[in-house]
Amino acid sequence: MRKTQEENSEFILGKRVLNPLWGQPIRRFRPTTSSYMSGGTTTQDTSPVNSWNEWDPLEEVIIGTPEYATVPKLLPEVKACSARSNWEFFQKNGGRYWADVIPREHWDLLVKQVEEYARILEQEGVKVVRPQAVDHASSYKLLGFESQGFYAAMPRDFLLVVGDELIEASMTWRSRYFDFVAYRPLILDYWRRGAKWTVAPKPTDFKKLIDENVSERLDAGRSDKAQIGTVTTESEPCFDAADFIRAGRDIFGQRSQVTNLTGIDWLRRHLAPRGVRVHQLTFEDPRPMHIDATFVLVKPGIALQNPDRPCHQTKRFKAAGWDVIDVPIPLMKKDHPMWLGSNWLSMNVLMLDPNRVLVEAEETTIQKMYEDIGVKPIPVKMRHANSIGGGFHCWSCDIRRKGTLQSYIDWNSTGAC
Repeated sequence: MRKTQEENSEFILGKRVLNPLWGQPIRRFRPTTSSYMSGGTTTQDTSPVNSWNEWDPLEEVIIGTPEYATVPKLLPEVKACSARSNWEFFQKNGGRYWADVIPREHWDLLVKQVEEYARILEQEGVKVVRPQAVDHASSYKLLGFESQGFYAAMPRDFLLVVGDELIEASMTWRSRYFDFVAYRPLILDYWRRGAKWTVAPKPTDFKKLIDENVSERLDAGRSDKAQIGTVTTESEPCFDAADFIRAGRDIFGQRSQVTNLTGIDWLRRHLAPRGVRVHQLTFEDPRPMHIDATFVLVKPGIALQNPDRPCHQTKRFKAAGWDVIDVPIPLMKKDHPMWLGSNWLSMNVLMLDPNRVLVEAEETTIQKMYEDIGVKPIPVKMRHANSIGGGFHCWSCDIRRKGTLQSYIDWNSTGAC
């Protein structure tokens, strides 16, 4: 397993600067700098945290850790977000370490790939930091429920960065109630050095938040594509950070199995005073969970969508001058184990800057697609790390990108959905 952060400080701190950007600018776009920055001061000058979008040059990132990752128990919220074919696995292994229940060779490759991912980012001049090790198999009981933890593998699920602000998501799975513990030392350090820090309201009554009728429909259904509704009600705000993607002054989110409309509205009202707008997107997806394997913003003017889950607002993006491109069918072999997530993690990527992207080494067709739109793909092996629910975007959370708050899309001028 990985050493502690202090013991491993030479590994987690990048020492080089990013190379200059290359490629042709997008002529159709004239991003508008926000008046939020007054007197010429930006958050880059005053805070260690600065990230407004998905594509500005990356300078610092959190990469998750698989240490002590624990299989979640088969609760209704897990059923709603996982393939029926995997329910028996969760029923049998819930509460045990992933390392003890999946093939040893697979686990060893998973760990190796995550560490190699971090190393490659360092080689590209990015500072890499890691959450602390937490024993997620520990049990806890509160608010009328008892659970064990999950993992600190996917910081994107938990943490939303908007400019110089770190927003801890409420987290909807009971096994993720204490996700914040692994990241607290990092967040405290950023806050002490000048970052803003907000904790979203956490669920207090899962008996009201989780719709047991949906659980019954899941049990009675036979297809993962059956329309079963959402397992979360609107009793109180809940959201995962990974249900949102950022484009400067505009953030796009989805109502999913882990994010309700009340949660979207909470984030909208929270960010409105900063001049940041939150919009809801909808998709042809009967079981939505996390937007970053469904709809991806590559750089100003270019969005990618999952052809199996097309966006209902595609015309609005196109009316605003954006190209919306269907990604190629994934090349993942059918016998590759995916206990969480799907083969569409092929489109779950991390932009180093507007012209470079980290992408799965085996997904050659999506690499070709990026080349066709003027983005250089950097192939990295993460296939085995995909198997517990995440790709490059999920396993990371960009803390600092070189850029300011700008407007990239006039959403209100594009009309109704």
